[in-house]
Amino acid sequence: MSSTDTLPTDEPAPNRHSILADAQGILFGSGMAAAALTILTHMGLVTGQTAGLAVLLSYVTGYGFGAVFFVVNLPFYWFGYRRMGLRFTLKTFAAVGLLSAFSTLLPPYFQIAYLEPGVGAVIFGMMTGAGLLALFRHGASLGGVGILALYLQDSTGFRAGYTQLLFDACVFGLAFAVIDAPLVLYSMLGSLVVNLTIAINHRRDWYVAT
Repeated sequence: MSSTDTLPTDEPAPNRHSILADAQGILFGSGMAAAALTILTHMGLVTGQTAGLAVLLSYVTGYGFGAVFFVVNLPFYWFGYRRMGLRFTLKTFAAVGLLSAFSTLLPPYFQIAYLEPGVGAVIFGMMTGAGLLALFRHGASLGGVGILALYLQDSTGFRAGYTQLLFDACVFGLAFAVIDAPLVLYSMLGSLVVNLTIAINHRRDWYVAT
């Protein structure tokens, strides 16, 4: 079967986002994630992936999350360049930089009097999921272990999902030594909501622009 048999010639190619569209998407995604992380740290919770490691380190060291998150992500840009290319890496660098800046600047303007931890974990998960969806749809991410997981899958065959699960297991295991056990369980709830939001809504057949 020829290539013209498999791909209809009258079907338009996916559109590429404009620079302005990418800028607003990355700005929105980073802002949503920063607001969600402000809620998370207000409640003393953690999350998975590289952001979770940065949250734990900020609790232990006393340094702000924004600065820690930016530094923790630095080693992963090389993997991003090798696996996803320069365009993706630059967008991801911008997203991580914006998240670090927003999460540092936002707390004085975003004061929370009371938020029940279970409700807060769910709100965090939904807001983070929405922010990540925006970033993914504009060819960016928040860096971290997900990029490394894809790189390892390409180079060794070890499934990316397993790498991420192992990393998250380590993060939440360490969390038990840093925060109270009930807060770790609420944190897991928030992480579950994030992952479900992404799993249900992030499908390339529903959104084909690049």
